[in-house]
Amino acid sequence: MSKRTFLFLLAGLIIPQVFFPFNGAAQGNLLLTPRRIVFEGSTRSIDLNLANVGQDTATYAISIVQIRMTEEGNFETITEPDNGQNFAGQNLRFFPRSVTLGPNETQTVKVQLVRANQLTPGEYRSHFYFRAIPKEKPLGEEEKVVADPNAISVMLTPVFGITIPAIIRVGESNAKVNITDISLDRLTDTVPRLSLTFNRTGNFSVFGDLAVDHISAQGKVTRVGAANGVAVYTPNTLRRFSFNLNNIAGVDFGSGKLRLTFSAPSDVKPEKYTEAEIILSR
Repeated sequence: MSKRTFLFLLAGLIIPQVFFPFNGAAQGNLLLTPRRIVFEGSTRSIDLNLANVGQDTATYAISIVQIRMTEEGNFETITEPDNGQNFAGQNLRFFPRSVTLGPNETQTVKVQLVRANQLTPGEYRSHFYFRAIPKEKPLGEEEKVVADPNAISVMLTPVFGITIPAIIRVGESNAKVNITDISLDRLTDTVPRLSLTFNRTGNFSVFGDLAVDHISAQGKVTRVGAANGVAVYTPNTLRRFSFNLNNIAGVDFGSGKLRLTFSAPSDVKPEKYTEAEIILSR
């Protein structure tokens, strides 16, 4: 049998981490606000704002997916809930199901809570997935000719997407969090890396902003790092977390101490969740 040339179209699916360092969540040219949807108390409807910050028209399909968080903060798509996990999708209604946005255009997606009276106390979570629809090739456009007729050619068409959590909370929260296992890795003089563990207890997820201050032996306080939108989702009881600190002139990471403060996100009422310190030495 003679060799034939095959042209494969591969679609790569990218579902990024849902903890974003800004008030909006962005992937490619799509900007979403708020960065998470939370139904609690008497809230029954939330508007999700989409904006195309790119220079080309883009179409996005909107769906609901189920996601597991690992202890390292990674995400895995699942179809069945883990023990202690409840999905929110069946109690959410949203429209429209797809949007087409021109450059600098915006649109609102309305999300509604339905059948709330059927929910027992606890937390329910699913994730909205916004998938970019690749542009179709215009009719009549010819395929590029493969130079070697015996070669196998591969054409990659990336498909970008972004997820944000949608959470329903029923009942009063008794969730708490603390920080343990703090360590500072100084493998190089330019990149100090901080590692720690968030420990969650109670009935709800926790999410907030982490701030790290260096306090010198003389008492001078310098902000050396921040990580916003850090979450520990139910049913997980811990999350291992690490990130690089800023190497600021005049800050000696071999002396003094680091103070870690985990607080409510900037878009909600101010509240300090927990605080921890580590003494530094050479």
